[in-house]
Amino acid sequence: MLEIALSSDAPWPDHDWDALALRAATAAIERTPHSELLTSTATVEISIRLASDDEVHTLNKQYRQKDKPTNVLSFPMVQPDLLATISQNSDDGEVLLGDIILAHGVCVAEAAERGISVEDHAMHLMVHGTLHLLGYDHIDDDEAEGMEQIERDALAALGLHDPYLITED
Repeated sequence: MLEIALSSDAPWPDHDWDALALRAATAAIERTPHSELLTSTATVEISIRLASDDEVHTLNKQYRQKDKPTNVLSFPMVQPDLLATISQNSDDGEVLLGDIILAHGVCVAEAAERGISVEDHAMHLMVHGTLHLLGYDHIDDDEAEGMEQIERDALAALGLHDPYLITED
């Protein structure tokens, strides 16, 4: 069973972020070989924080040595090779898959640039962050293509745009 522990600070507006986060994480997980996490006897938790750019900037500098805010950070708590046995390895029936942090200002600016709502872009970033928690990455081209295809499929299932679609003007 999947649970989302969501916290939100200003300047994020009031919204049903919990429901959006659960939909996004579920859509991402369903499209991976780890879909059994959704029906596991263990409670699989993802912590999502809707934060300020300043908070994300601090975390990005501390953990990635990048002195700027970024749209989303993911901090996995489970090694990808242990995901298949996650419910058997839980002493108390609960597993923290990891943390996802979104930066408000960056998210708002990117949404405006793409002509989409902040909610839709935040859902995309939650899908993206969830895939990182599952061990997906986009460092090399092969990994990036695989991760992007899962994102496309998850976003399509959510009724959202393809952020990787290249259009000719």
